[in-house]
Amino acid sequence: MNGSAPEPDLDDLAARAAAGDQEALHALLTEIQPRVRRICGRMLLHPEDAEEAAQDALLLVSRRIHTFAGRSRFTTWLYSVASNSARSTYRTLKRRSPELPTDELPPTADPRTTSVIAGSRLDFLEALETLGVDHPTLVEPLLLRDVQELEYADIAALLDIPVGTVKSRIHSARQIVQPLLSAH
Repeated sequence: MNGSAPEPDLDDLAARAAAGDQEALHALLTEIQPRVRRICGRMLLHPEDAEEAAQDALLLVSRRIHTFAGRSRFTTWLYSVASNSARSTYRTLKRRSPELPTDELPPTADPRTTSVIAGSRLDFLEALETLGVDHPTLVEPLLLRDVQELEYADIAALLDIPVGTVKSRIHSARQIVQPLLSAH
């Protein structure tokens, strides 16, 4: 034994919370907070933006836990919720950036909306936005695999589609996104 307390069973906590157990929901939210911050931090450049996305994701989990059906592991469902929250925060920041008064603009381009290095998180987020316009079903599988590093089987369970479809969608998404990343 390493002397630390055993990690709570998140699937059990989630199932109990989904059934209306408020104590389980509180324990679940406490347990997942660091994980949600990491997920959002992988996608957003600034810690403040990642924190905003994480708080939104935790709020979504508390409001939508009743929709967790247990078809996949809770952590797989959580990756999807947190990733979508980070993408939503990115879109909001992008929309708000032209609204900043000129005296509040940084002397260089805003790194939240302008990429300096091809292949950066921002380029990838921008490419996902472009991909989502014409191919919305390709975005989530690519995000879950290439950013959140989930296994194909977990993605298939989360999206309720066959593993072969997941692989096909990821391949198609990469084919579309690659030229977008190379263009920068």
